[in-house]
Amino acid sequence: MKYRIVTGVTLAAMLAVSACAETPRDEPRTDDTSANLLASAPSQARDVNGMPTGALPPGSPRIAASRQEIDVASLGFDRGTAGSPIRIVEMSDYGCSYCRKFHLETWPVLLEEFIESGKVEWKFLPFVNGMFENSPAATAAAECVLEQGDALFVPMNESIWENQREWKGAGEPEPLLREMAREAGADMDGFDACLDEGRRAYRVDAATALSRQLGVRGTPTFFVVGYPPLQGALDTETFKQVLTMVYEDATRGAGG
Repeated sequence: MKYRIVTGVTLAAMLAVSACAETPRDEPRTDDTSANLLASAPSQARDVNGMPTGALPPGSPRIAASRQEIDVASLGFDRGTAGSPIRIVEMSDYGCSYCRKFHLETWPVLLEEFIESGKVEWKFLPFVNGMFENSPAATAAAECVLEQGDALFVPMNESIWENQREWKGAGEPEPLLREMAREAGADMDGFDACLDEGRRAYRVDAATALSRQLGVRGTPTFFVVGYPPLQGALDTETFKQVLTMVYEDATRGAGG
């Protein structure tokens, strides 16, 4: 798959942003792999209430990583309309301060102007990059709330970002995260059972394995399908400019 090129000041901005970066590993970056892989990942089917229907269509692509098959469509949290002109996969770590900055400052603007307007289909994949001690607990808690439905995950996700400093610095983050789940409206018996039984483990491990296969070096990383990935917390106006350019490129000649 050949990338289309985003030119001008926006490209420079893509390369000069802040991110929670890892120490470089030995394996090479796999941009071609990520583009082909994410471009072929199907949208998750949803019912009239916006809930995942569960089963993937026959023949849906699977990604081999760490001796397991990864169903991209079964991971993460989806927003927007399936088949939108732009498809974005975000990979963020709940412990990353730059990811928090994006979700508190930029995400609400993109949600209103690009996602709810039907221009962008967005998949949020929380994963554990290994830099933050309490991130696995936060990610597991988020996944166990997501298991109970998108409507509960939205306030849980927001609470984790807003209260990052508290749970990130806690000696035992689990009680704080459990209280967030309760305030989000989760069934606590189901939440506790999810944690005890490790039902969220596949999703957390699979997203983390996928990040390794795609060569993610820092968070947040945004895979705009068909374009080079964006790494780091772009400021809101720059992100809007990038998406506007991509949207114009993706829809050019659509009506003609």
